[in-house]
Amino acid sequence: MKNQRSSGKDRPVYMISVAAELAGMHPQTLRIYERKQLVQPKRSAGNTRLYSEADVERLQLIQRLTQEEGVNLAGVMRILELQVEIERLQEDLECAQQEASTTERRIADEIQAVRQSLRADIVHIPRGGIVRRGL
Repeated sequence: MKNQRSSGKDRPVYMISVAAELAGMHPQTLRIYERKQLVQPKRSAGNTRLYSEADVERLQLIQRLTQEEGVNLAGVMRILELQVEIERLQEDLECAQQEASTTERRIADEIQAVRQSLRADIVHIPRGGIVRRGL
């Protein structure tokens, strides 16, 4: 999952003025959000802030939460933290499901092997009598 995201969305390409325009904010707001650690743009060799597509999406979410939902910045920080936790838990769940599936297949294979082994050991006794062999 992470590799898909980091391929293009995490590449820092937008200067602060462009990122602010895309997010519908003033550049100063982006600086404030950076100080409050709501967004962490990368820096160029010349120390220019560079925002990625993922950063812009995050800024748009912050804008929506604060403007449309009336959430304060402390609430926004908590929501963002919870989103990260949800993503981590989803990854953990996917791993657990894969392990469970692998274990189920292994157990099914072992059960099948035991059944085959038992079938080979079963001696059929017909109705009405005992069959004696070798006498």
